[in-house]
Amino acid sequence: MHVPDGFIDAPVSVAAGVLAAGAVAVSLRGARRELDERTAPLAGLVAAFIFAVQMLNFPVAAGTSGHLMGGALAAILVGPYTAVLCLSVVLLMQGIFFADGGLTALGVNITVMGVVTVVVAYGLFRLLTGLLPRTRRSATASAFVAALVSVPAAAAVFTLLYWIGGTTDIPIGKVFTAMVGVHVLIGIGEAAITALTVGAVLAVRPDLVHGVQGLAAPLKLRVDGELVDAPAATREPEPAAPARSTRGFWITGLVSAFLLAGFVSFYASANPDGLERVAADQGIDEKVEEHGAADSPLADYGVGDIANARLSGGLAGVIGVSGTAVVGTGIFWAVRRRNAKPTEASRDHENV
Repeated sequence: MHVPDGFIDAPVSVAAGVLAAGAVAVSLRGARRELDERTAPLAGLVAAFIFAVQMLNFPVAAGTSGHLMGGALAAILVGPYTAVLCLSVVLLMQGIFFADGGLTALGVNITVMGVVTVVVAYGLFRLLTGLLPRTRRSATASAFVAALVSVPAAAAVFTLLYWIGGTTDIPIGKVFTAMVGVHVLIGIGEAAITALTVGAVLAVRPDLVHGVQGLAAPLKLRVDGELVDAPAATREPEPAAPARSTRGFWITGLVSAFLLAGFVSFYASANPDGLERVAADQGIDEKVEEHGAADSPLADYGVGDIANARLSGGLAGVIGVSGTAVVGTGIFWAVRRRNAKPTEASRDHENV
């Protein structure tokens, strides 16, 4: 659902940009409470993984495809504030380097894909996990429902923004019906990807899943046919332990992202995604503008000087995953270090 330039008029785009900037500012402060020495690099990995999976358009119906938005996945794995930052990094990388999502529409995209999906999904996930039994199966099912609902919710908010500032005179009821209808189908794919990923992480490292921390009762895992308490997450682990305990997980995740973006993406559906299909059918795209980064050597997820489509797309995907991992990890480490400095200073004061 990457909104291009020209769909939304300038005043609403500016207003969405201000809203998105405010959400990012709040998230920078909130992420300090979510990030520690283990989760900072993992947050960078989540951003890179979302970038990779967003390249994998899957068919839904009638010549339409969809792709992961990632708000639910990021929020459940690393927390809602950090999730907004993850999606913002991904959307910035896509918009600036890959000409995916308009530059003037960046605020709209962050608001719709990076804020609405996170808020809706995380709120629903925490509600469901608080009501259901504390088991891995229940947490996975909660992730499925949260992700499913978050996608049409984002489509509804886009429709609201279009109703306020759309550049074409289209009956808003038709836009709403078409957008929400197709994104319910896309939401099923989002839910499946999110549930599979969250379930896999819960199976091997439940202590790294932010969404199941702080439950009234500990999460239960089934081991040899018996339910046992999942390992409790520690906010201040021993200095040397985190690198050893998360390195293998981090490497596995990064390699998976490289494979998805560099190889599997070649087999992704070439059909237009939900927004593109609705825009073409309803006439929303009448005033679409050329992307400001259309001349980027990585535009449209290909390397301009390479003629072979498979090699060009795969290399672009690897570059995108690498860049997102580096930029994201750098931002999250900076946020973590900024949070740690006052703590260290206060300890020095107490020692004196």
